[in-house]
Amino acid sequence: MADITGDQRIQSEVLEGLATAVNHRRWFVELALPYLGDNPIEIGSGLGDYAIEWSEHLPRFTATEADPDRLVLLKERMADYPNIDVKQMLLPAPEANGEYSAAVSYNVLEHIEDHVGALTSMKELVRPGGRVIIIVPAFMFAMSDVDYATGHIRRYTKKTLSAAFVEAGLEIEKLHYANALGLLGYYTATSIFKLAPKEGPMVKIYDSLVLPVTKAAEKIVRPPFGQSVFCVAKVPAA
Repeated sequence: MADITGDQRIQSEVLEGLATAVNHRRWFVELALPYLGDNPIEIGSGLGDYAIEWSEHLPRFTATEADPDRLVLLKERMADYPNIDVKQMLLPAPEANGEYSAAVSYNVLEHIEDHVGALTSMKELVRPGGRVIIIVPAFMFAMSDVDYATGHIRRYTKKTLSAAFVEAGLEIEKLHYANALGLLGYYTATSIFKLAPKEGPMVKIYDSLVLPVTKAAEKIVRPPFGQSVFCVAKVPAA
């Protein structure tokens, strides 16, 4: 079973910082929501920010985490949400019962060496006709010290993510870049100024002023690049 790479302390610091980017999170919550069905599972829930927002719209939700220390924190936080189950899970995983309506994973696949095996495991967790929903960071030119410190093995394009989905036997329904201005900001901050995306005025200004404009524009026209790649794929009938 492959490990998820990266310094867990640094990952937690980045997660805590990005938790303050409320508009960004709500945008990405909205992207996945139409495809989650009635009983989805999230792979790599981190601190549970996405899980909490998704669970408000669903009868059942399963949150998972691979890191034991973060799993403890996740269980403590989810104790106040009776419709959320919490499990430890590391992909690729041998367990696959096909009981879930969807498997969703945000900014996790780039940590996993065997990303095709991870997608295959996600497919096997989902019943036929359900969805696998992924967001990953985009473009290798934006690979920075922050990426390496948080355990990123790769960043993706639409082409490379599509190839991994197809190899895992999934049928792609939606594939596009998201957050074009975010890519420019991320590259400037991490590659030029050598800053980490932690809590602070830069994140708050971006989230309150830049993000809403980007979101509105991308509802009208899909950009040719972005900070992230978003993909939805169907699990084929057996």
